[in-house]
Amino acid sequence: MGKLPPNHGQQWTASDDRALRDLAAGNTPTRLIALKLGRTEDSIRSHAIEENISLKPANQSPYNRKK
Repeated sequence: MGKLPPNHGQQWTASDDRALRDLAAGNTPTRLIALKLGRTEDSIRSHAIEENISLKPANQSPYNRKK
């Protein structure tokens, strides 16, 4: 088993919630959000669902689609 992140098992704080919202709004990849907040990717995804925060990129181009 690998090394656990520093905030593993800790409660989410209001500042953590704000940081998650800001990073998600900036289209930051989930892995990078996890590293910045010291949590696992699964923790980021599950908390985003609980807080109704979308982690999907908002600025995807409608062009360049493969057919």
